[in-house]
Amino acid sequence: QVQLVESGGGLVQPGGSLRLSCAGSGIIFSGYVMSWYRQAPGRQRELVAAIASGGITNYADSVKGRFTITRDAAKNPVYLQMDKLKPEATPVYYCEATNVGWGKNYWGQGTQVTVSS
Repeated sequence: QVQLVESGGGLVQPGGSLRLSCAGSGIIFSGYVMSWYRQAPGRQRELVAAIASGGITNYADSVKGRFTITRDAAKNPVYLQMDKLKPEATPVYYCEATNVGWGKNYWGQGTQVTVSS
């Protein structure tokens, strides 16, 4: 059974940093596009960052220059380094693993991030 587990969320002051981790069991991330999404209360889930197996990355415009997604091609987990955090609505961050060719898509349960003074 495949399971993704996010960690690293919590309370941080505006301008601060957090690093989220996504660990997997029953899955090897190297064959998947790994993504981080976030969803604030009352809002749609949105893509924050994604990284392909070869290391190509994609970021939402709102986080470019502040967030960095990384992966070890051979291992789990996948990380999201978040710097210069802004006091936005308290979103839950989710990890996603996707392989379109295999028809596989997995989600974690999420980790909440609160940016507040």
